[in-house]
Amino acid sequence: MPGDRSQGYAEKRLGRPFHHSVLAIASFCKSRIGWHGITVTLSLSIIAVALVVLYRELDGIDINHVRAAFLAIRPQRVALAACCVAAAYFTLTFYDLFALRTLRHDAIPYRVAALAAFTSYSVGHNVGVTAITGGALRYHIYWRHGLGVVDVAKICFLAALTFWLGNAAALGLGVMVEPHAAAAIDKLSPAANRVIAGAVLVALAGYLVWVSRAPRLIGLGKLEVSLPGGPSTILQMVIGFVDLTCCALAMYALLPESTAVDFLPLAVVFVSATLLGFASHAPGGLGVFDAAMLVGLSQFDRGELLAGLLCFRLLYYIVPFAVSLLILAGREIAIGIALRDRRRRRLLTMPHIR
Repeated sequence: MPGDRSQGYAEKRLGRPFHHSVLAIASFCKSRIGWHGITVTLSLSIIAVALVVLYRELDGIDINHVRAAFLAIRPQRVALAACCVAAAYFTLTFYDLFALRTLRHDAIPYRVAALAAFTSYSVGHNVGVTAITGGALRYHIYWRHGLGVVDVAKICFLAALTFWLGNAAALGLGVMVEPHAAAAIDKLSPAANRVIAGAVLVALAGYLVWVSRAPRLIGLGKLEVSLPGGPSTILQMVIGFVDLTCCALAMYALLPESTAVDFLPLAVVFVSATLLGFASHAPGGLGVFDAAMLVGLSQFDRGELLAGLLCFRLLYYIVPFAVSLLILAGREIAIGIALRDRRRRRLLTMPHIR
């Protein structure tokens, strides 16, 4: 029967125990709640909690104090943060390049991958629901190079996989070394955080061994994707790790100078806040990221820390968003002019009708 054949196919790809576990969980969630309901409920819950926390953290803050702290940030530190942000967005371009090369789209040059990655992430970060907005922008760029919806969906999947592998590696290693930093956000004991971090690192190692032993496929039909092997998976982790490190360095440069803090605890708090913001699907993790940072870095003066967060948002979200809109607008104008000239040349070469 067709159902038996598809089940056997899936078991060959994923292994029987894993397949049955995933199938059982997916079936329960879909029948009881629905995947859309799960994601919406999770996002709204995170946002609601964050808003309550943010309200408490901002209660009593003097706006004039925040403004003064913002203006007091030294230009050298802003320039350093801007360089780190530029390095982070440069690293983001390799998300798409890696996906394209993995999918054997070797004819598409780096400049196209860089354009698609930069615009999709910078716009997606600000608009929210990055999977949809980023996918739409990628398709708008890649279809001119012969890629279809399915190809773009695979690129988005591999780019997201790179993001999550890098996040898991960075957070697992960071929490293992600095469990107290994570405790400021999740309110768990340092020992419990170390256990969780160890589990994450073991899972990563298991995944690495799994993809290294044999070619692994995920998805069905046209959406089937061959997962990157061992060396490529390590490269994915490195790309994501470097991206997050550059972002954390930018935030580190903008922290208030009145209080000293080591980079690693800040990085743990930053990555945790970033993941919470991403899970909320709020534009730029607005409110969620900020609340997590204020809670996780409670040793800082709240007004000065808020000023640093505002400067970080300006550099990492607003400026790239504006640059992306200018690039996309200029690209559309250039394409329109090229099409108009092409039609004009075609008309000039056509024989005159008498």
